[in-house]
Amino acid sequence: MQDLIFSIRSIATLWILTAFLYPLLIFLIGQTVFPFQANGSLLTNAQGEVVGSVLIGQTFTEDKYFWGRPSVVDYSEGEDANPTGLSGGSNLASENPDLLERIKAEAERLKSFGVEPTANLLYSSGSGLDPHISPAAAAAQLERVAKARGLRMEAVQSLITQNTEGRFLGIFGDPGINVLTLNMALDNIKS
Repeated sequence: MQDLIFSIRSIATLWILTAFLYPLLIFLIGQTVFPFQANGSLLTNAQGEVVGSVLIGQTFTEDKYFWGRPSVVDYSEGEDANPTGLSGGSNLASENPDLLERIKAEAERLKSFGVEPTANLLYSSGSGLDPHISPAAAAAQLERVAKARGLRMEAVQSLITQNTEGRFLGIFGDPGINVLTLNMALDNIKS
């Protein structure tokens, strides 16, 4: 009987610690030390409206904006948008004819807009939600965006440089540009 009482007490103590106290502690630390990150890393425009998260890519289709990576997840486009947190790649093998056809079609679409296709503009990320493109992908779109906005290419290049994030700790990963923050910076400058 004593072992049973000890077991019940242990279970109750661990349950209170792991189901209530630990989550409460993490919540309080997140809200006090990291409130921006804990609340979804949401960005707002000049009117105070939430325009998106720096963590999740968005679909930009207008010429005046830089375009992000393609995604098999319809997270922000049209009636079929599915912003429920679903993510994932197409799971198509590199030799799959459907994938090859999609990439060829995307390359032709980019060329029709005067954009030299780069890997970031042709291939989706593994999660389908990557908000970043490479500096080369931004440079490939530079002329199109500058022309659509009536800006000098040097001004747009300066924004690209300002919004380029370096390697993590200086050694991990590749430099990248968050498309949402770059496009918001474009919206904040005058022609």
